[in-house]
Amino acid sequence: MPVATKAPRWLGESGWRRLRDRTQSALQAARRHGRASTLISVSERLGSGVDPSPVVICSRRPEEHWFCLEQPDRFGTALAALGCVHELAAPASAERRFDEVDRRWRELVSRALADPPGGPPGSGLVATGAFAFAAAGGGSPTWKGFGAGALVVPELSLARRAGETWLTVNLMPEADDTVEGVLAGVERRLAELRIEPLPLLDPAPTGRFLVHSPMPPSHYEEGVARAVERIGAGELEKIVLAREVQVTAPTAHDPGAVFEVLRGGFPSCFVYAIGRGAATFVGASPELLVRRDGQRASTVALAGSIRRSADPAVDDHLGEALVHSEKDRHEIAIVARRIARALGPYSVWVTAAPEPALVRVANIQHLATPIRAQLARPVGAVALAGALHPTPAVGGEPWSAADRLIPALEGLDRGWYAGPVGWTDLTGDGEFCVALRCALLRGVTATCYAGCGIVAGSDPASELAETEVKLEVMLPLISGVA
Repeated sequence: MPVATKAPRWLGESGWRRLRDRTQSALQAARRHGRASTLISVSERLGSGVDPSPVVICSRRPEEHWFCLEQPDRFGTALAALGCVHELAAPASAERRFDEVDRRWRELVSRALADPPGGPPGSGLVATGAFAFAAAGGGSPTWKGFGAGALVVPELSLARRAGETWLTVNLMPEADDTVEGVLAGVERRLAELRIEPLPLLDPAPTGRFLVHSPMPPSHYEEGVARAVERIGAGELEKIVLAREVQVTAPTAHDPGAVFEVLRGGFPSCFVYAIGRGAATFVGASPELLVRRDGQRASTVALAGSIRRSADPAVDDHLGEALVHSEKDRHEIAIVARRIARALGPYSVWVTAAPEPALVRVANIQHLATPIRAQLARPVGAVALAGALHPTPAVGGEPWSAADRLIPALEGLDRGWYAGPVGWTDLTGDGEFCVALRCALLRGVTATCYAGCGIVAGSDPASELAETEVKLEVMLPLISGVA
C-alpha cells in the first residue's frame, strides 16, 4: 500500500487507507455493472501555507480541464480544481439545462463513497464549472471547446478559507482497473503538484499589440438606439447589450499572470479562471448570482455603473450621483424585483434591502441590493442558479422579449460571458457568480466582453462610454499597457 511518506504534504496515512478501501468497493460495483459507476472521494486538511490557485495553475497538464475561483477579501476564500474524473455537460438548447445537470449531479453523489463535508466551503466532493449565457451559446469558433457549459468532477481540488486549506482526491475506477494501479495513479498525480508563485505579467512587453472591435463602435450605439425605441414602444422595460473587443499580442497570453494581477487588483470580486484545452476564460466579477448554504440562499441585485476617481472628493461625488440617479435606481429596482420573484416559489420568505448600497471596485462603482431567502425545501445551488439566470442585470425584463432581441442587436455569441460560474458540493451547497469583466484567452488572441443595461432614457454614446470603463478591467492587462 502507498504510504504517507511518498506524498507527505498532500495525503496522510488515514487518507490512503480510506482511498484503498473505497477503491475496492468501487471496483466491485464497476465489475457488477460492467462500467464505472461509483465516485470515490477523500478529503484531508493541509493546514495553512498552501495557496490553491497557484498549485493548480502551475501543476496543470497540457490540454486538461482546470478551474480557479477566489474572493480574496472574503476571508481569503478560494477553490481550485485540476483534471476531470467525470463531466456533466449542459445539454445545448435545452430549456431545463440547469435542472438536468442538477439531477445528474444528485444521482452521481447518491452513489458516491465520500467523506462528509468538514472543511471550508468548497472542500470535499465538488463539481466546478460554468454555463453559457444562452442555452445554445458557446457554439461559435471563438468558444471552441467550451460549448453550452458543464460541471466537472475534478481529480483534485483545494479549498481555502481563513488560511485553512483542504485537499480532496476524486476517482471513478473502471471495471478493468486494479486497486494497486488506481492508487499508483494517485501517487503520480500528487507527485506532480507544485507549490510555486504564479508568473508575473511582463511589465514592459515588446512587440506590437493589435486592439480592434469585430463590430465597429457605431454598431453598438445603433443597437442601443433601437433598444430604446423598443422600450419606448412598451415591448420591454430593460435590455442588456454587450460588445466584444479583441486583442492580438506578439506572444501568447499567460493566464496565470493575468489571474495573479486580477486577484491582487480586485480582491472584493469573484476572480475566476477556467481552462479548456489551450484556452482560458478569466475575469473578475463583482456580481454574485447565488450562494446556497443549507436552507439559506443569498444573492445581490447589481445594476448601474459610474467610473472611479483617484481624487477622493471626486470619487465620492461620482458615487453620490449614481446613488441619486433616477435612471440607475429604476434599473436596479427592475433587477431586484425579478430576483425576489424568481426566489419566491422556493422560499418561506425573501427579503431585500430597502435601499441600494454603493459598491466600489478598483475602476468602477455600482448600485447593489442584497437579497436573502429562507428555502422551503432543499433546492441545490445549481437549480437555484437556473431559476435566477439570466437576471435583468445581464439579460432583460421581461426576459421573453429580451431573449429574442439580444442576439439580433448584438450580433455576437456571448459564449460563457454573463453566464454562471461556480461550484456545488454533495449536499447541494455552493455558489455561482456572473461571468463579467472577462476575457477568453487563446494563444495570442484575447476576446474581451462588456455590456450595459439599457432602459428608457439611455443615451447611446454614454452607454458606449460605460462599456469602455468596464473593459478597463481586462484590456490594460492583455494589451501591453498594464
